[in-house]
Amino acid sequence: MWRFAGDDVAAARARIEAAFDAGITLFDTADIYGPDNGEPFGAAEALLGRVLAETPALRDRMVLATKGGIRMGVPYDSGPTALAGAIDDSLARLGTDRVELYQIHRPDLLTHPQEVARTLDDARQAGKIVAIGVSNHTPAQAAALAHFLPVPLVSHQPEFSALHLAPLFDGIVDQAMERDMALLAWSPLGGGRLARAEDARSQAVAALLDAKAADAGVDRAAAAYSWIMVHPARPIPIVGTQNPQRIRAAADAYKPRWTRTEWYAVLQASMGESLP
Repeated sequence: MWRFAGDDVAAARARIEAAFDAGITLFDTADIYGPDNGEPFGAAEALLGRVLAETPALRDRMVLATKGGIRMGVPYDSGPTALAGAIDDSLARLGTDRVELYQIHRPDLLTHPQEVARTLDDARQAGKIVAIGVSNHTPAQAAALAHFLPVPLVSHQPEFSALHLAPLFDGIVDQAMERDMALLAWSPLGGGRLARAEDARSQAVAALLDAKAADAGVDRAAAAYSWIMVHPARPIPIVGTQNPQRIRAAADAYKPRWTRTEWYAVLQASMGESLP
């Protein structure tokens, strides 16, 4: 819901209903979503809150996730006062008494993970959040936070796509499998680079995705999502499109069937070199 913006509540509701039509139930937002769209801090959460206020039944159908810890001009603050306030403010904007998943958006290097853990667990025990995850954390940062929590971290949210392979090699995917954490892949289309395919590397990857898409009768985006999803960590691509038709088409990600040879061909095209 990074680009979930505007004042048209009916149009916003249509996007949510398109997601439900596609079998999508996880909705991932954040308090910082807004300024990148030329809107105020918290705007995406507030818009979702307006949708849920008009159609409360939608709330019961979704797994609602939000994130906090980024502050305009700071840039990061997960200190006890700031983080507790961010959680309460998010709930107020969303018009709900709890979220199923609360994630630290980016690590605050000036707050001890024990303090972060204490604030998050206080909110959990108060019923404000159900589960705790991290976004844009290294495996070591996630492990440090997990050490001080009385409950497991349930999710990692890294950037991951056929053009951004870092989680496969930096330990994030391995930690997610080791600890049975959900892997929520943001920017699974490479920030639009897979759609535009303007450079040689993107074009090489796109050509292989297009071949698989044609074979499965889907579009390139669905092939890109499916390439991520075939990994045994069972990554969940965070679909960012705001077009209801393309949201519905995301369900086509289940159609392609990748052979090992095909999957590794995409990986090597993205790497620009052959594996040993």
